[in-house]
Amino acid sequence: MYYAAANGLAEAFNKTLCNLLKKVVAKSKRDWHERIGEALWAYRTTVRTPTQAIPYALVYGVEAVLPLEQQIPSLRIAIQEGLTEEENAQYDLKSWKLSMKRD
Repeated sequence: MYYAAANGLAEAFNKTLCNLLKKVVAKSKRDWHERIGEALWAYRTTVRTPTQAIPYALVYGVEAVLPLEQQIPSLRIAIQEGLTEEENAQYDLKSWKLSMKRD
């Protein structure tokens, strides 16, 4: 069914989502429901050509924090939290030492 108000946007997004899922699902294609979160995260954190912006930033007004940055704090996160570069380096060293002890 076609809705003129949508102007084909839903169909365009669905096509993009299907293409993303094809790239992240296993060969069996039966785990798409487990991978849809990854596909949507990739879509939401990638710069869109028409807007020259990241959809996540447009919605929430801030840059997205990648899951890896939560585990290994980056300088960007340290600056947002008010740490200096030196404090961030010391924090990274402590985090690295703790991770080495766990392994």
